[in-house]
Amino acid sequence: MRRTPLKLALLQQRDHGSATANLEVIAAELRVVAAAGVELVLLQELHNGAYFCQHEAVAEFDRAEPIPGPTTEFLASLAAELQLVIVASLFERRAPGLYHNTAVVLDKTSGIVGKYRKMHIPDDPGFYEKFYFAPGDLGFEPIQTSVGKLGVLVCWDQWYPEAARLMALAGADVLLYPTAIGWDRDDASAEQQRQREAWITVQRAHAIANGVPVATCNRVGFEPQPEGAGGIQFWGSSFVCGAQGELLAQAGSEQPERLVVQIDLQRSEDVRRIWPFLRDRRIDAYGEILQRYRD
Repeated sequence: MRRTPLKLALLQQRDHGSATANLEVIAAELRVVAAAGVELVLLQELHNGAYFCQHEAVAEFDRAEPIPGPTTEFLASLAAELQLVIVASLFERRAPGLYHNTAVVLDKTSGIVGKYRKMHIPDDPGFYEKFYFAPGDLGFEPIQTSVGKLGVLVCWDQWYPEAARLMALAGADVLLYPTAIGWDRDDASAEQQRQREAWITVQRAHAIANGVPVATCNRVGFEPQPEGAGGIQFWGSSFVCGAQGELLAQAGSEQPERLVVQIDLQRSEDVRRIWPFLRDRRIDAYGEILQRYRD
């Protein structure tokens, strides 16, 4: 395991109207954080454009691109120039009629070093992802990089302790979540805050239960629903927490923001020695977890 501290940046952004505009902003931000000594950068979910899954429309498939493709080439060039590891999030065109919500990791030394295809796919009002994305088929495998083993998961995956656990059991040094989540403006303020706090709490719990730091990068700003009323007010609140769930940094809920945080990966070893949750797991007694429900 890497013993020296790791400087991490989260780039919380709003949609700027096109893939070109969004990537220009990302490139500028990457230069800023690289100059500050950052080694690892996490971008938000589907950062090239608007969160198009608010409706079901076949024309939205035109947003997808192959991996490798134009965006990975652009980001790989920046990763090499700026000596960064970048976790990006793309609408992947795998084959005609087959698409995924895919995180891709680009290393400063070797371009694309791994992908993670989102495993848990929601289908809820305003989040019609099953229309667009096939479930991931790459499993829960950390991606080895020059800064450590990255347990990359995507948005809806963040609610599932099984996903975080499997990444930790495979040796992930840190859990990283690109995400796109927000409020329905028609919900009462108290309900909005309960949702946001639940989202933060469950991910801090993944850090505690597994003894690893967690970083989550969310988008921000209001995005209207295409061809309809309403929309999503993305709540930002990107954050990084340590191996005991302690908040190390958190962005606001309304504006683009750049978080730069130093995380101590050695603490995972130290914390797991005093809270040996992995040691005390009763793996002989968990077989029924594979059932949908224990009737």
